[in-house]
Amino acid sequence: MKNEFSGKTILITGGSSGIGEKTAIIFAKEGSNVVIADINKNETLLDSLKLYGVKTAFYNCDVSNEKHVKKIIHQCTEEFGELNFAFNNAGTEGVTKFTDELLESEWDKTINTNLKGVWLCLKHQIPVMKNVHGASIVNCSSVAGLKGFSKSSAYVASKHGVIGLTKSCAIETAEFGLRINAICPGVINTPMIERVTIKSEEAKRNYENLSLMKRLGQPEEIAETVLFLMSSKASFITGTAINIDGGLTCK
Repeated sequence: MKNEFSGKTILITGGSSGIGEKTAIIFAKEGSNVVIADINKNETLLDSLKLYGVKTAFYNCDVSNEKHVKKIIHQCTEEFGELNFAFNNAGTEGVTKFTDELLESEWDKTINTNLKGVWLCLKHQIPVMKNVHGASIVNCSSVAGLKGFSKSSAYVASKHGVIGLTKSCAIETAEFGLRINAICPGVINTPMIERVTIKSEEAKRNYENLSLMKRLGQPEEIAETVLFLMSSKASFITGTAINIDGGLTCK
């Protein structure tokens, strides 16, 4: 896929760590310019991306803030000429509480980041991408976008919403050749999971046992799927949500 991605530009929200970080690396290896939008800056990552001979940029961005999102999309097109790919990956796990215990502020924070944030990105990406040949967008949902989990109602609602949003936007943009899909990762070995399991081997084993493969997924495995979905090999795929969960949703 080297020639296909070489010289193109990808924007990755939440690109400083976890799945976003590995996606940035795999696209840089393929020759793509990489723009990372995040509330945290990973200098080590940015330095490593430059070793692949590609252009990089970091934009500080809270995806729940429309002014931030609008600004970074403008900066990206100004600096790189056109935006070919976008991975709307920024998200938060929120708090673990029963629905009737959730505070309104806790609900709002999760929904605003995970769902409103994806909508804002799409709102400002679509106008600059729908006339770019071969352009593609991937939104990060979750297995929680396909099934419910106790004490995670805000997160589950937000990730179900991402899938619905993806389908609607795919319908609206298909005539322009812009493909929009979602991915549904299972339990992946990222900082988000580490925050839950770092103090409990039992919690880690429980997460591992959720998949049929009895292990955590690796962020590189998700990044490879993002690369595929944005490639010409996926040219007839749009408006779908792809599970990458080790069989978790088979149970």
